[in-house]
Amino acid sequence: MEMKIAVIGGDGIGPEIVAEARKVLTAVCQKYGHSITYTELLMGGCSIDRYGVPLTQETIEAAKANDAVLMGSIGGDAKTSPWYQLPPEKRPEAGLLGIRKALGLYANLRPAYLFKELADSCPLSAKEGGRNFDLIIVRELTGGLYFGERWTKEIDGVLTAQDTLKYNENEIRRVARTAFEIAGKRRKKVTSVDKANVLDTSRLWRKVVHEVAAEYPDIGENDMLVDNCAMQLVKDPEQFDVILTENMFGDILSDEASMITGSIGMLSSASLNESSFGLYEPSHGSAPDIAGLGIANPVATILSAAMMLRYSFGLGAEADAIERAVKDTLAAGFRSADLMPKDPEKAKGLTKVNCAGMGDEIAGRIQ
Repeated sequence: MEMKIAVIGGDGIGPEIVAEARKVLTAVCQKYGHSITYTELLMGGCSIDRYGVPLTQETIEAAKANDAVLMGSIGGDAKTSPWYQLPPEKRPEAGLLGIRKALGLYANLRPAYLFKELADSCPLSAKEGGRNFDLIIVRELTGGLYFGERWTKEIDGVLTAQDTLKYNENEIRRVARTAFEIAGKRRKKVTSVDKANVLDTSRLWRKVVHEVAAEYPDIGENDMLVDNCAMQLVKDPEQFDVILTENMFGDILSDEASMITGSIGMLSSASLNESSFGLYEPSHGSAPDIAGLGIANPVATILSAAMMLRYSFGLGAEADAIERAVKDTLAAGFRSADLMPKDPEKAKGLTKVNCAGMGDEIAGRIQ
């Protein structure tokens, strides 16, 4: 297969981790007889430096001309970077919101599972038999509070800000169907998360999700308030299969889910539109404090590349090969800096490798 992939290295550690994902994809192509044509694009802070804006129309059009987008990370240090002296609509993260909207990427998928080799890194209290969770969060990505009307102005001498939370039934229905379709290929359970005891948008969310659930009689569905879900993710993450929720709740819950795996450096994500097109990126940020040091963990980006092969190109065996290579690398005792136990006793028998070293180990196991 000939694949056309747009690459956005972005800011901070982004270019470093994307380079390792490309290394692994090269190994996949060599083994399975595929080829890839890459198109390098700028977005975020690097685009501000070059063009004065975080996202250009040229970047949007170039992304659309490809089959998928592989991205590193966007943004910098909010305290020191000149990017954050700009108006909000000119800052790096505005580019990310903009490309999601422009490409119609309404469904964000964030899997969270615990590799048994990293069980000691899980911050949850131990239980008999150990932790063993495998869940995925399906987050609506182009509506809600992040895309509603917003303003800050003085009213009667008092500085006042307002953000608007809005959803319509069609936005809810399409992401709900995505969640139920995914659940049908997993353990057939959807937990819909809302705040229906307070918010009108959540009451509409719950009504539409129930209508969609009726279309999938073989899949179980339950509703959960977002505050309870946040608690349950810590208390008993094993109960979840597919979590379906709106934009802001999903943003918060997916970060919580990432940390119960032991490191946010392990979590991949996919943002999909109504076709097979998607944008694939790690769940973590740009980590400007370690950029250029070669110590970033590339695994989340590598696993995002596996999701790209699975969802945008239908290459399940190739995606499985990447995921297997990651597990085998961990089983062989290789760890990036963030995965190394602080306890010297637990670190015995493990080998710390840098960003490129982790990419080499995973790519080598593809073969």
